[in-house]
Amino acid sequence: QVQLVESGGGLVQPGGSLRLSCVASGSIFSINAMGWYRQAPGRQRELVAMITSGNSPNYADSVKGRFTISRDNAKKTAYLQMNSLKPEDTAVYYCNARITPLKPGPDDYWGQGTQVTVSS
Repeated sequence: QVQLVESGGGLVQPGGSLRLSCVASGSIFSINAMGWYRQAPGRQRELVAMITSGNSPNYADSVKGRFTISRDNAKKTAYLQMNSLKPEDTAVYYCNARITPLKPGPDDYWGQGTQVTVSS
């Protein structure tokens, strides 16, 4: 099985920064893509950013220019650097990984979620 462990969430004032980390472990042959999603109360889960194995990033329009996704393939870790945070960024943030497993099994995994609250 595969596990995704997230860290870095918390409370920050508007204009502040947070850095989220997601570490993948388990029976993984390769990680094809890792991404960050978020879900605010009363809203659907939405894609924030994703990055492929070739380090090609994609961002939601709402975070372009403020958030940066990166990955360390050797460490099987993805990061989300969040700058210039706004109250609208408040949500539970989830890490997602699409993998090629070593053994037959699922190829899509989610972290437990971490709360990001932007408030003065």
